[in-house]
Amino acid sequence: MYVDIVSGEALFSSSDKFDSGSGWPSFTRPIEKKVVLEKTDNSHFMNRIEVRSTKADIHLGHIFDDGPAPTGQRYCINSASLKFIPKEKMAESGYDKYLYLFADKSARNMETAIFAAGCFWGVEEYFSRVKGVIKSESGYTGGTKKNPTYEEVCTGKTGHAESVRVIFDPKVVSYERLLQHFWEMHDPTSLNKQGNDIGSQYRSAIFYTNPEQERTARASLERLAKSGKYSKKIVTEILPAKEFYLAEEYHQDYLKKNPYGYCHIDLRKATN
Repeated sequence: MYVDIVSGEALFSSSDKFDSGSGWPSFTRPIEKKVVLEKTDNSHFMNRIEVRSTKADIHLGHIFDDGPAPTGQRYCINSASLKFIPKEKMAESGYDKYLYLFADKSARNMETAIFAAGCFWGVEEYFSRVKGVIKSESGYTGGTKKNPTYEEVCTGKTGHAESVRVIFDPKVVSYERLLQHFWEMHDPTSLNKQGNDIGSQYRSAIFYTNPEQERTARASLERLAKSGKYSKKIVTEILPAKEFYLAEEYHQDYLKKNPYGYCHIDLRKATN
């Protein structure tokens, strides 16, 4: 993995590195969009897009639209701006949260699901306890604000919902089963409110990542609506996944760090 030489911020994965023939380290994408900033660069009589690191605001290189699939982009980066962290050194260097990027080849068969069910602290912790879930992480999605902060999302003006991205092994736990956990962990008839939290950022939502997930989610909602379990209408949104922005580090694994912290979910239900 490659990190910012100044701040140590994780920037690029070696799994996204390719030989562009330019002589410069080239990547198809950053680890997360939010870790880099793009800026118009008209120097040297050229019109280019400069890439800078978000935390340290140092020059990294430029981005071009001549890269390989799946992004079609080439992040051409100055090697002097990067520090390489070998996989075997990542944990001791404090980058263990990124080890999932370098799992064995079977990781290519992992799938991603995104759910919103109120405060993401409890939702993340719940899914982390489900067998077959490789990783769950808190973030923001569904809105229009780029790289939102927690404070901005709390205003209810960004359109984002507190959400959890779940990376799972479909051979161990199905998407259908994750949906069952989702329905069980919160009240899908409560509009913009879960537990003590009120606001559109706490809405109930499913963000599907492919057409099969959409079909499965809609069928699951329909069955639940017809089951008679709820007297009120289910208000859960089912929408295509948009850019997912990782929440600040102190939100990640919050209930593991703060086992007596606030949680609106009964974590005892997190069984298969």
